[in-house]
Amino acid sequence: MTPAAAAILEGMPDPSLLHRADRDGTTWILAGSVVLACYPSADTGLRNVAVAVCRQLGFSGRAVAEVMGLTENYVATLHNRALREGTAGLMRAPGRPRKLAAGAWEQAARWRAGGASDSEIARRLQVAQSTVFRRLGPAAVQEQLPAGGPAGEPEPQAGGPEAGPAAPGPGEPAAPGPQASEPAAPEPSSRPAAEPGSAAGTEAAPSRYAGAMLAHAYYDRIGAEAILAAALPPGLARPRYDDLALLAAMSLAFALGASSAEGTKHLIPDQAGILAGIGRLPGLRTLRPRLSAIADRCDPLALQRQLGAAMLAADPPGLHVYYVDDHFVPYEGAKPVPKGWNTKRRHAQPGRADTMVSDYRGRAVAFASGEPSGLSATLPGVLAQLRQVLGAEAKIMLGFDRGGSYPVAFRAVREQHADWVTWRRAPLAPVAAAPRRFWAARGDGRPAEVLWLADETVEIKDYGQARQITLFEDGNPVLQVLTSDTGAPAAALLAWLRCRWRIENLFKYLEAHYGIHWLTDYHASTEDDDHLIANPERTAGRARLRQAEAALAAAERELATLLTSSELSAAAKNTAIPAAENKITKAADAVTAAKAALKPIPAKLPASQVTPGAQKAILATRRRSLQMVLRLLAAAAEHWLGNQLNDYLRDPDEYRAITRHLLHLGGTITRTPRAITVTLDPPAAPRIARALALLLDEINATPPRMPGDTRPITYQLASQPRI
Repeated sequence: MTPAAAAILEGMPDPSLLHRADRDGTTWILAGSVVLACYPSADTGLRNVAVAVCRQLGFSGRAVAEVMGLTENYVATLHNRALREGTAGLMRAPGRPRKLAAGAWEQAARWRAGGASDSEIARRLQVAQSTVFRRLGPAAVQEQLPAGGPAGEPEPQAGGPEAGPAAPGPGEPAAPGPQASEPAAPEPSSRPAAEPGSAAGTEAAPSRYAGAMLAHAYYDRIGAEAILAAALPPGLARPRYDDLALLAAMSLAFALGASSAEGTKHLIPDQAGILAGIGRLPGLRTLRPRLSAIADRCDPLALQRQLGAAMLAADPPGLHVYYVDDHFVPYEGAKPVPKGWNTKRRHAQPGRADTMVSDYRGRAVAFASGEPSGLSATLPGVLAQLRQVLGAEAKIMLGFDRGGSYPVAFRAVREQHADWVTWRRAPLAPVAAAPRRFWAARGDGRPAEVLWLADETVEIKDYGQARQITLFEDGNPVLQVLTSDTGAPAAALLAWLRCRWRIENLFKYLEAHYGIHWLTDYHASTEDDDHLIANPERTAGRARLRQAEAALAAAERELATLLTSSELSAAAKNTAIPAAENKITKAADAVTAAKAALKPIPAKLPASQVTPGAQKAILATRRRSLQMVLRLLAAAAEHWLGNQLNDYLRDPDEYRAITRHLLHLGGTITRTPRAITVTLDPPAAPRIARALALLLDEINATPPRMPGDTRPITYQLASQPRI
C-alpha cells in the first residue's frame, strides 16, 4: 500500500474486522463492509441470535464479547445454547416467572408415591431436580406436603433462584457447569399438573434414537437397575443428580456408537436423554465430572462381577468352557508408562493390558486391567474374579493360547479347582500313542470332519501329568493340545480350543463399536520403577566368562596342534608341551574363577536400582473401568437382541449388523404417568420389519422397565395399530 493510500484509509476498519454500528435505535453488526446482522437495539432475543451467528462464523468469543458489550462467559453460554437448542433457546423471555400453581407440590408428592423419579417430577413442573428434593425430601422419607409448602417457606419459583442448583451440603460436591448469568427460563403454565392416567398427562416426544429403547428389554431381564445402583455414592450427592439414569444414558450412548464420553456431544441431548428418562443428556462439563465422582467412590470390578453373574443367570452359557486373553491398549502420552508388545504394530509400546474372559457364546464375563506382563502373569487374577462370578462349585474349563502355555499358569488354574486347555508351545513333543480316527460334527449341514488324533498322558516339568492330544495330517503331527481334562472326548477338546477365536472376535468387535481401547483418563501417579531389567554387572560377568572360555578353547587347540604337527621333532614337542599344558591350566582356572564370580550376581534388578531415579507412571484405571462396565452392558444387550432377532430373521451373516442399525431407528416415545409406549419407524426392508414385529411381540409379552422407573414399556411399529 502506498503512503498516500495509507493516509486516506487511516482510521478505517480492517476489511475482516468485526465491528458494530448503532443508529436511530437500530444496531448493525458488520465484518468490514459485509452486514452480518441488523436488529432493533432493544431486542435482546435478536441480539442473542447475532451473537450465535458471529460465533458460528468463526469469530472468537473475546471479539464478539467486546463488540456486543457482553462478558465472554455469557457469549459462550449463548453459543452453547444455540448448538443445543437452536434459535428457540436464544429467544427466552426475560423476567422472573410466576409461582407454581397451588397444589402442585401435593401432586408432585403423589407422583413420587406412584414411582416417578425426581428428575421426571422436575421435568413435569419445569423446575430443577434439586428443588424437588428440597421440597419433598429424600425419597425414603417423603411426606405429603401442604399446598403452600412448609410453614414460613415461600413457594418455589420455576426458573428463578429456587430452580438453580442448591448449595452443596457437607461432603457434597458442588454442581459442575458454568457460573455465567443468563436470562431466566420461560414461565411455566399456572395450571396444575394432570392426574395420572389423564389425557393431559400424556407426552409424546420424537427421537431419532428410539430404537435404543429396545436395550431396556435386556437391562430389565438381568436387573441392570440393581447393578447400576451399586455404583452410586451414598449420602446427599445422589438426590442432586439422577445418577441411575445418568449411568443408563451413558450405557445407551455407547450402544449408539459413542466411543467415549466425549462422543456424546455428537448426540442430540434431548432425544438421547429421553432414552433413560431424563430431560436431556448432560453436557461434557457436567457428564465427565459426575462420571468421575461415581467411579472414584465405587468398585468397578465388583460391578463387573455382578454384571457377569446376572448375565449368566439370565442366559446360561450352555457349556462350562470359557476363554481368556490379553488385549493391549497403547498409550500415546508423555508419562513413563511401562511398555508392552503391540501385536498390531509388531513392536513394543507404552500402554496397558486388559485381560478379559468370555463365555462359549462370546460374551464378556470378567475383565482386569494392569501393566503389560503377559497372559501367564495376569491369568490368576482374572480367574479368581471368574470364580467369584460363577461360584465356588461351578465347573470351569479355561481355554487360552500359547501366550499362557506355561507351568505357572497351569498351576494357577489347578489351584482354583478348574481345568485348562491350550496349545503346546513349539517344538512339538514326541508322540508315543498311535493315532485314532474321530468324527467331528459340523453345525452348518456339511459332512462330519474326519480327524486323526493321538491321545496320551505326558509329564510337564514343574507341573506334573497332563493329557496331550496330537492332530495328524497326511500321517504327520501338525499341532498338539495340552489339557488337564481327562474325561472329555479328544475331538471335543480340540473343537473347544479352536473356538477360542470367539474371544478374538469379541476384542475386535468391542474395539470397533464400543471403544474398549480408549484410556478415558490420563491421570497417573509416579513411583520408583521396580520393573526387573537385565543387570549390567551380570552382563559384564557373562562377557568375562565367555572370554575366559574362549581362551581355554584356544589353549586346548594350541596343544592339539602341537601334538599333531609334522614339522616339529619329538624332542621339540616334548620341550613345548609343558608350557602349553600350563597355559591350559591357567585358562581353566580363569574359567572357574569367572563362573564363581558370576554365580552370586543376580540376573535382573529393579530399574530404579540400575538407574538411580528411574520412575514409572501408574495410570488411574478406576474411571476407565466404570465406563468399561457400561460398555460391556450395552454390548451384552446388543448381543442378546441380535440372537433374539435372528430367531425370526434367520440371517447368520448379517444379523449383528442389522441389530446394530435397528438401535438407530427413529420413532416416538409416548410417556404417561402409568406407562411408556415406544413407536418405532418400520425398517425399509420388509423381511427385517417382519422379524422386528415378531421380536416386539415377544418383548411385549413381559413389558420391561427402565432403571429407576416403574412404568412398563411397550413397543410397536408405526404401521401397526396401537395396542
